[in-house]
This record gives sequence, structure tokens and C-alpha cells, in this order.
Amino acid sequence: MNRTNNILYKNAVKLCISSVYLCVIIFLFTLNTTAQVSVQTDTTKIRIGEQINLKYIVDNQENVQFPKITLDSLKKMEVIKSFDVDTVNNKLIKKYVLTSFDSGRYELPKQLIRLKNKVHYTKPIIFNVGTIAVDTTKQKLFAIKSVQYQKYTIKDYAKNYWYLLPILLILAALIWYFFIRKKETEEEKIAKIPPFEMAIQKLADLDKKLLWQNNKTKEYYSELTDIIRTYIEKELKVPALESTTNELVNDIKRINNTNNLDISNKIILKLKDLLKEADLVKFAKSKPYATEIEMHRNYANTILDGLKIVEEEFPEEIKDETELKNNSDNEKNIENAE
Repeated sequence: MNRTNNILYKNAVKLCISSVYLCVIIFLFTLNTTAQVSVQTDTTKIRIGEQINLKYIVDNQENVQFPKITLDSLKKMEVIKSFDVDTVNNKLIKKYVLTSFDSGRYELPKQLIRLKNKVHYTKPIIFNVGTIAVDTTKQKLFAIKSVQYQKYTIKDYAKNYWYLLPILLILAALIWYFFIRKKETEEEKIAKIPPFEMAIQKLADLDKKLLWQNNKTKEYYSELTDIIRTYIEKELKVPALESTTNELVNDIKRINNTNNLDISNKIILKLKDLLKEADLVKFAKSKPYATEIEMHRNYANTILDGLKIVEEEFPEEIKDETELKNNSDNEKNIENAE
């Protein structure tokens, strides 16, 4: 009987020791698991607009994933700033700054953190957000302000009146076509007119104005000499509009001798006489007679004809010889290439 009791007693002791070991192992495992992930906050009570510093701490540094923080179900809590994961004393720390602008009691739910491909949840946190008490006996109350209107910006006009953009583009295209392109085309047409024909046309227009017949002799000589000077500048490539009478005459003589233009001395003398008379009318208030004005008008046609540069043409026999020579040279070049 005593032997049987001893056996039972020993078995009971062994069972108790095994149970203790098992409890210790479970406790250590649970303690190790919960100690790997923790959460800290500097406060759980704030007033509206104040900030909360929140930390999630993980003991292990390998295979850790911090998900995007999940806020309260009412969406009253806000994340002001989220910091990058930091390492301190072999621990990973993820920091957040939270706030709320509505008073009340809000629960920040448990957060999911993956550690070594295992899911760990942090404990939820309750935050109390209170209002700021206002003492009306000490704080002066102000009247409610009226509605303030914001000035329109370019973005506002673009948002509200975008449909006007195609119309503006069409108007811009029409303006460009009828006012700019058409003007450029007319200027191009005028530029293509030879200087001699342009000068003759302007002289005809000057005659239709009847300036000197209406006692506008000064205006008549100004336009007459401008026509002559513009023609000389385009035809002989001389700065005639900026030169004095003597400078212009000397330039024409020099060009005539250098380039063998065959401009007669009579033409040069008539030009000098016309320009000097114009200077007297414009600067000395001279008043020529009608016969002198008509004579100077005839001088203008003679000057234009005398200063016109005529390109020399080869006689037909010389042209034929030149063409034959060019054809023979081309045939030789073809034979050499073959």
C-alpha cells in the first residue's frame, strides 16, 4: 500500500513540474511575442488643434513592414506628418503627428504590422479631444463679419469661360489673315516692283495732288526730291536719303567713274540743280516760278531715265556660240564620266 502511494506521489510531482515548465514556456513565448511590437504616445488628451506624437516600436529589424496608419472610423483624427522609419538602439521606430479639430472621444484602432511574414496588431488607443473654454467676461466678442468676395483669377476664368477659347482663336486667326497677312502681302507686292516703275508711279501720284498749284511748293519739292533720292538709293545702292546735295552728287560721280555706268554730265548737273532748288525752297523759303517748277518736274523724268542701269545684252551670235560651247563641254563631261 505504501509502495503504491509512493508511486502515485512521484507521478503527481512529475506532472506538477511538467505543468510548471509548460506554463513558463507559454508565458515566455507570449511575453516575447507581445514585446516585439509596442505603441507609445505622449498624451491621450488634447484640445482642438493640438498635436499628438505617436510612435510604433518594433524590437526586430528584419522583414518589418509598417502599413499606412488606419484612423478612427469617424475620420475626425488627422495625420499632420508621417516620418520615415528610424533606427534607435536596434529598434525600428515609426513616428506620426496627429491632431483633431472636432471635440469628442475617438478610438485609434489597432494597427497591423508585419514582422517576419507574421501579422502583429498593436493595442487600440482612446483619445479625448476637448474644446477651449471661452470666458466671455474677459474675452471681447466681435461682430460677425460679412461675406468676403475673392477676386477672380486666370484659373477661374479658364474654368468658367473655357467655351470662349475656340471663339477667341477664330477671331485671332481672322485678324491675322485680314490685317497682318494681307498687309505683308501688299508690302511684298510693292517690294517686287522695280525701282524705276515705282518712281514713275509716285511721280504720277504727286502730279495728281496739285501741291504747288495750291501754294504748297515746299511740300511739293520735299516729295519730289524724296522720290528721286529713294530711287537713287535703290538703284545705285547709295545712302541718298541721308546725304546732302553735294555728298550725293559726289557719290554718283565716284560710282559712275568706278563702275563705268555711263551716266552723262548733263544728268548729274540736272540732278544737282533740282536738289539745290529744293534746298532753297525748303530752307531759304525760295518761291520759284511756275515755269521753273514745271522745268524741274521734267528734270525728274530725265534724271530717272539717265540713272537707270541697263544690263548689257549679248548679241545673238555671241549667245549662240556660248550655248554651243556649253553643250560641247557637257558632252565631254558625260564621256569622261562613262
